[in-house]
Amino acid sequence: MIVVDDASSDHTATIAAERGAYVIPVNLRHIAATRNAGARAARGRWLIFVDADTLVTEEVVRASLAALRSGAVGGGCHLRFEGRLPLYGRMLIAAVLPLYRALHLAAGCYVFCTRAAFDAVGGFDEALFAAEEVSLSRALRKQGRFVILKEQVLTSGRKLRSHSGREVLGSLLRLAWSGRKALRRREGLEMWYGERRGD
Repeated sequence: MIVVDDASSDHTATIAAERGAYVIPVNLRHIAATRNAGARAARGRWLIFVDADTLVTEEVVRASLAALRSGAVGGGCHLRFEGRLPLYGRMLIAAVLPLYRALHLAAGCYVFCTRAAFDAVGGFDEALFAAEEVSLSRALRKQGRFVILKEQVLTSGRKLRSHSGREVLGSLLRLAWSGRKALRRREGLEMWYGERRGD
């Protein structure tokens, strides 16, 4: 188990180390680069990327490994959000999650793949500051079978609770309008790179 501690201000590194994880300290503030740092340290033939605010069950891991053993190059899974969510958040999730499934994209909070496929596509695209999981999903699909498991992980709804609907929808509209170039800088991506807000 590898924990990449990207300049956290809490006790993440200490807690992870106390529980036997191999902790890699970085100061990148860049999601794709942080994920790649963990991949570089990994020595296994399979990789599973999990966000810090996501709970993964044994069922999900077993299903992921079964998919890889059966020849899949990678994939993702279904997800649920914890806690009470504002109405706009529930509506957004109801629209976005089916779209991700229809397009066969892994949600960023849980992505798995073979080391060989990951290396073949060059890992997460470090030119991007967001949507790196979309780019990786598309790249991996060109390498072979990419699956979205029916099993679920539980991920945090904090961002939807701590940001207003106007902020979130405004950010998404700006990204849709500006396209890929908007993903190549931190500005405008405050939901991911702005100061952490309380839940």
